[in-house]
Amino acid sequence: MANFKTDLADIYFNLFDVNNVGEHAPDYGDDELKDIVEQFNKFTENEIYPTRMAGDEEGVKLVDGKVIVPSCFHGPHKQFYENGWYALGYPEDIGGMPAPHGVSIACNSIAIGANVSFSMYYGLTRGAMNVIHQVGSKEQKDFYIPKMMSGEWGGTMCLTEPGAGSDVGACKSTAKPLDNGKYAISGVKIFISSGESDLYENNIHLVLAKTPGAAEGTKGLSLFIVPRFNTETGESNNVVCTKIEEKMGIHGSATCELTFGENGECVGELIGEEFEGMANMFIMMNEARLLCGLQGEAQANLAYMLTEQYAKERAQFGVEICNLPDVRRLLLRMRALSRGMRALTIYTGNLFDKEAKGDEIAAKEIALLTPICKAYCSDQGFNVSVDAVQVHGGYGFCTEYGVEQFIRDTKIASIYEGTNGIQAIDFVTRKILKDKAQTFFAVGKKIQSIMASDEAKEFEHENSMIGKSMEMSEKVLAKFSEMAAKKNHNGILSHATDFLDYCGNLVVAWLLLEHACIAKKKMSAGCSEEEKKYYQSKIVDFKIFCQYQLVKNIGIGNSVLNFENDLMALEL
Repeated sequence: MANFKTDLADIYFNLFDVNNVGEHAPDYGDDELKDIVEQFNKFTENEIYPTRMAGDEEGVKLVDGKVIVPSCFHGPHKQFYENGWYALGYPEDIGGMPAPHGVSIACNSIAIGANVSFSMYYGLTRGAMNVIHQVGSKEQKDFYIPKMMSGEWGGTMCLTEPGAGSDVGACKSTAKPLDNGKYAISGVKIFISSGESDLYENNIHLVLAKTPGAAEGTKGLSLFIVPRFNTETGESNNVVCTKIEEKMGIHGSATCELTFGENGECVGELIGEEFEGMANMFIMMNEARLLCGLQGEAQANLAYMLTEQYAKERAQFGVEICNLPDVRRLLLRMRALSRGMRALTIYTGNLFDKEAKGDEIAAKEIALLTPICKAYCSDQGFNVSVDAVQVHGGYGFCTEYGVEQFIRDTKIASIYEGTNGIQAIDFVTRKILKDKAQTFFAVGKKIQSIMASDEAKEFEHENSMIGKSMEMSEKVLAKFSEMAAKKNHNGILSHATDFLDYCGNLVVAWLLLEHACIAKKKMSAGCSEEEKKYYQSKIVDFKIFCQYQLVKNIGIGNSVLNFENDLMALEL
């Protein structure tokens, strides 16, 4: 069976050669930042990865009203906090270990790839804590953050309700004012990731609910901090897990139905201003959407690393299967896609440090790229996982190698935190049309700048493909503008998913082109044989991506431009 393996050379190339993350950490040298990633990788290999298949097999159980997670999670989870890994990327004033956002993204990716279910417990806690850190009162910050940093308390976000699905505005949960300035919370939330577990002493839920007289829809929502247990007495706060979902994948993650206030008063406190619940929750949701993208990227990269090892060892017809043309095609495509997704997520992560320094362009790029990261990486991560099983053949379809688990665990990333269809609608309508495509075309100028470099000119065929893809994107946007002027909104929405995929292919091709150009410079400057082998693989990645992925944009573009039927007028 293949061993856990991380492509550290590619991670370091992304962090330091492409994105120069060291500029965001003046107190660290690049070697120190590399050491953080290397030590995290060792922790993941030794502690987290062994829980992947065992946790999947054991699953989560609801016993006597308590949610019991896989037993193998407890030791690594405790060490994760004790070793300071949860604190990575947080400021020192709350007990954190400052690091560039790109380094945090890279480490998070390693852990998520090793066991996405395990990573979701601390991942949701981080999301909830970040909301408290950004919009909570001083009292709320001082009270909740220390115990969440220490690992005593976990966190969740509670949006979805029975029957509402993605329609968050259909919320029926209520928050009635109490005499002490707090609120009585009542309602049911479903599909709550890490909704309850025996990993934490207490769970701090961030709950969307409506106060008396609130407007209909999302405008009437407010956000509340609702602990599972009373934080003063330790007694039940009447937050009850009434069901855990039996799922296709992520069996080690507790996906809960939570009932608030059915068995007695459930007390919560308002965080932020009344009726600003959605805006405040989006702090967590946007982070969760990037994490969904990481779930696709991370599992794709590990699935590739394991599959590459298998294909180099498994012999058929008197030869290792990696030397069979069709298998080689699959492996090269898997690597190009996986590394391309890593390039996208680390590039986007690095923009957060630029935004923190007041870079408005970076902030706009984050908004544009977030739905691409979420939707494109979750979709393509699933596709890479499918190819991993294909390479493994019948053994991949069986459970002994753990490869089919990647398919089961990755699929959910395209569904939750706003389905990929919703991401596409947001991308086209809000991030492009509402912006009048200003950020989109600004990114286009960056692409043209790389294409004009001396190194890029050597990739004449691939450069031409990118150029044609950019030209066709302008025609698509012109068509969308015409549709908008005619109020043909259904026409736009019916093409949104295809255009997001189109832009994902284009953006990743741009990033891989830049990587290939940097690799050529590195080889020209002189390097070791091992380094040369890696740099040459970067050029191969770019060419393969264009050959098998970017080429799809021709078909997508023609479909959008030439399909004139109104889908809503067609009979099902």
